[in-house]
Amino acid sequence: MTNWRAVVIGFLLTAVIGILGLAAPGLGQLTAGLVGGFVAGYLAGGGLVSGAWHGLLAGALGGIVGGFVLALAVGLAGLTLGGPVGGLFSGVAGLWIFVFAVFVAAVMAIESAVAGAIGGLFNP
Repeated sequence: MTNWRAVVIGFLLTAVIGILGLAAPGLGQLTAGLVGGFVAGYLAGGGLVSGAWHGLLAGALGGIVGGFVLALAVGLAGLTLGGPVGGLFSGVAGLWIFVFAVFVAAVMAIESAVAGAIGGLFNP
């Protein structure tokens, strides 16, 4: 069972450290993903696999939400500008945009999953 509280806390921590990492050299995005994933895995507990799952979700949440918003915007734009036929084509395009965004977000969140697995080991 997914502990969404742990995922959201890890995501928010990733976002805050990522924003600070833009202004403070040395922190960077990798540190943000590692810390957020570790915290999500630690808060969720449950061992290696549970920690990795929660770290992955915390690291990928921003990309998943962003992909959903982009896909929705593409679908609505096609429906508004192209009528029903444009809506159909843009809806299919929006679906593939979302699938691609989820895939990219998951790949980019691999470091968060590794850190989450380590965090899950600290809180079995």
